[in-house]
Amino acid sequence: MTLDGRFGLDRRVRVPRELPLDGGGSLPDVEIAYETYGALNGDASNAILICHALTGDQHAASPHPRTGKPGWWTRVVGPGKPIDPARNMIICANVLGSCMGSSGPASRAPDGAPYAMRFPVITIRDMVRAQAALLDHLGIQRLKAVVGGSMGGMQALQWAATYPERVEAALVIASSARHSAQNIAFHEVGRQAIMADPNWRAGDYYDAEPPAAGLAVARMAAHITYLSEAGLTEKFGRRLQGRGAKSFGFDADFQVESYLRHQGISFTDRFDANSYLYITRAMDYLDIAEEHGGSLANAFRGRSTRFCLISFDSDWLYPTTESRAIVHALNAAGAPVSFVELSSPFGHDSFLLDNAEMNRIIAGFLGAA
Repeated sequence: MTLDGRFGLDRRVRVPRELPLDGGGSLPDVEIAYETYGALNGDASNAILICHALTGDQHAASPHPRTGKPGWWTRVVGPGKPIDPARNMIICANVLGSCMGSSGPASRAPDGAPYAMRFPVITIRDMVRAQAALLDHLGIQRLKAVVGGSMGGMQALQWAATYPERVEAALVIASSARHSAQNIAFHEVGRQAIMADPNWRAGDYYDAEPPAAGLAVARMAAHITYLSEAGLTEKFGRRLQGRGAKSFGFDADFQVESYLRHQGISFTDRFDANSYLYITRAMDYLDIAEEHGGSLANAFRGRSTRFCLISFDSDWLYPTTESRAIVHALNAAGAPVSFVELSSPFGHDSFLLDNAEMNRIIAGFLGAA
């Protein structure tokens, strides 16, 4: 299959076979939505797969079709940037279970009705299997690199553990090889907020009013974990929102309250509540060591994949200790790995923001790949 060099081509493909799932059984008629940047070279050796985070999508470097906002990683992906389509064939796929074109709970089941909660519970490894099927369709047997931050980094690690022969290099940013109890707890708060919304209707809301209030609260709770205390203090402090005195009521008196409410409400315009349930559960189930006899090193032993890990000193969602644990396992496995902790006041979201040092590291690592 020949892929041309036009920028930001949005495509869909139907997997020609049933997709096996970690939870048992398989999923038929899987569709994967993806976007491409750049052209595949003659020997198909310049392909880079970008994996997105929990609420991301395939529009890494082109406008979002619903919101019109720029792609979520335009600071990194684009002409003259660290991941350059002039040199690489860049692929970003919407994960299995999501709501931007790939098969998920809003998709039609074989009986013609939305799956809703009949959609099978999935894992990060299931997402990676779907991406591997997409690459098979594209005629790409080996990736120059797989790159991702947050949940995208989990997918990058899972790629290297599941398909090591297909991954030349893995770049893992602000991520982890398993979800901590604290992260599972935050996700459970979000899921319960959705399921407590009367409009959730046990997931069967596609022909009715969606559970927007519950999804907004879930997003607000999660968004707090993406920031740092220093970042929140610098941006908002205790400043009031559009008023000179406290209202002594329960409106958004403080700027930070108004900000979180905006984040929650705007999120409901682009994301499906059931998808949020499924994807957060997939993240909670991640434990790559558990998949390999309890040893993370065993997941990468005898592999030729090169690794680079980046963490941020203000990230308390996936702190540097998580990246160091992965690095120690890779060292024990004899895998080539480089690691750096970067300073940033912006918490977990630092990987999405302008960071010249991160860009330099990405460009250097991929240039060597």
